Amino acid sequence: MKIIEITDDLQKQTIARHVLEALPDWFGIPEAREEYIQDSVGKNFFCAYDEDQPIGFLYLKQTGKDTVELAVMGVLKEYHRKGCGKALFESAKKTAAKKGYSFIQVKTVQMGKYEVYDRTNRFYIALGFKELEV
Repeated sequence: MKIIEITDDLQKQTIARHVLEALPDWFGIPEAREEYIQDSVGKNFFCAYDEDQPIGFLYLKQTGKDTVELAVMGVLKEYHRKGCGKALFESAKKTAAKKGYSFIQVKTVQMGKYEVYDRTNRFYIALGFKELEV
């Protein structure tokens, strides 16, 4: 697996569409999914590859002078729990620090509300997020 920062906006949208459409449990609302895809333009975007196939991505969105949000992350189900998400986050974190950001936030669904999101919340906690904003 390798992580590459993607700068081409069309490539970002293609990767985001490929991954998000394969994850209907998390991204099943077409309008919301399309918003994530369109919003990838101009963002710091990181893609995980298995050989030449995109298997996951995340992008950061500036929310303040010193703050970025992990706006969306998606990893194909068959690559869950194999270090892909963590590797994506670590690459994004290094880039955010190089660009002078001192804080990364993530917004997600409240713990206990939906079982499928509880796994996501536990993943973010394992990455070191101390408090999950709901």
